[in-house]
Amino acid sequence: MILTLVKGILIGILVSAPMGPIGVLVIQRTLNKGRWHGYCSGLGAMVSDIVYAIITGMGLHFVTDFIEKNQLTLQIIGSAVLLAFGYIIYRSNPIKSIRSARNGVSTYWQDFVTAFFITFSNPLIIFLFIGLFARMNFFHADIEPPEISFGIFGVALGALLWWTFITTIFGKLRKKFNLRTLFIINRIVGITIMVLAIFGLIYSSISNLIT
Repeated sequence: MILTLVKGILIGILVSAPMGPIGVLVIQRTLNKGRWHGYCSGLGAMVSDIVYAIITGMGLHFVTDFIEKNQLTLQIIGSAVLLAFGYIIYRSNPIKSIRSARNGVSTYWQDFVTAFFITFSNPLIIFLFIGLFARMNFFHADIEPPEISFGIFGVALGALLWWTFITTIFGKLRKKFNLRTLFIINRIVGITIMVLAIFGLIYSSISNLIT
């Protein structure tokens, strides 16, 4: 059971660590609004990952079949969501973000929910879980329900450790940035997310044409 917990922690870190759109978003919110806004965004991503981990662990084959049959459509929807969100970040004003954070206008709950849905808009992550579960023999045939719960808890703990690490590092760096730097970071983050969305859309379209 302890080994399953350790494997779960490792999987949680590996799933969270790639610096994709959600990682960039967490960093951007940490720098613009403060550590806890970034951390709540990380929590939203973590909960979404746990949902997909549970689906994978339960062996719901019809879910993977649905994703495989509608892969292009799901990728287009996910890319559109990321493209729109990247544009919003690109156009955002860091001064207003900081004022909103201080005045409590932008709540932690809003950060949590938006990050959850951005992460959830990419159901293809289930294939990453399938690969990691298979590689680490995470859910074997003889596994018992308590061990499954331990494993899922490990995945959540691994994700929490990663987002704690990221938001702590960038939370400390936040004091070294002035408003002009934050404005530039917003532009870079927005462009990065939009480029990732466009690249994902092109890649999925080419892959669909080839197959």
